[in-house]
Amino acid sequence: MSRQRTIAEQVVAQLVSAYRKGFFPMADVHTGAVQWFNPDTRGVIPLHAFRTPRSLRQRVRSGRFIVTCDRAFAQTIVGCADPDRPGAWIDETIVRTYRLLHDAGYAHSVEAWLPGDDGSPRLVGGLYGVAIGGAFFGESMFSRPDWGGTDASKVCLVHLVAHLRRQGYTLLDTQMWSWHLEQFGCEEITREDFLPLLTKATNKRRVQWGTFTPLPTDADDPEQERPLLPPSKI
Repeated sequence: MSRQRTIAEQVVAQLVSAYRKGFFPMADVHTGAVQWFNPDTRGVIPLHAFRTPRSLRQRVRSGRFIVTCDRAFAQTIVGCADPDRPGAWIDETIVRTYRLLHDAGYAHSVEAWLPGDDGSPRLVGGLYGVAIGGAFFGESMFSRPDWGGTDASKVCLVHLVAHLRRQGYTLLDTQMWSWHLEQFGCEEITREDFLPLLTKATNKRRVQWGTFTPLPTDADDPEQERPLLPPSKI
């Protein structure tokens, strides 16, 4: 076993252990330095009570976006790291670290595509996070309205929740509560209430990520020409 592989495995093990204990990495608002956080309150979206606004349901049903999973993990996290985004903090170290988690089968992405100017698929939004046992930890999401990707990340979230439900996941951790996430049913709970849910979810042994199947859309017509999907793991 190479030394580089050993170091990668150690990094993955440390990260998984930290997530199991309720920690997650984030930049300090004052210094910008990436640190481990385990806040007093936590944002969670109860999977059984996930809410989809009517306009978003229509967007999902329209089939405007081609939605995939783990076909462009690296591109997705780089999209989330866009330095022009307000509050952007994801740096190259974070990108490399989560690619290790992805290679180890823990980190996953959901992507939204539209045809580009040349007709080939172009990534216009997505999200990524970490799956451990029956828990999914949402890390970040992005959309490119300038490329026609308005609501692309929200559409990816709807597809993600449907997948988590099918596979038997019990916890969707958003880390922080926000007004943006409240529309989907996000709740703020105390750390004391969160940790037992976390332990129970991460200890589930029979939950697997499995095969991702996009939700059906009104555009699912076998005679309708759809853009070719990009090769897996761009």
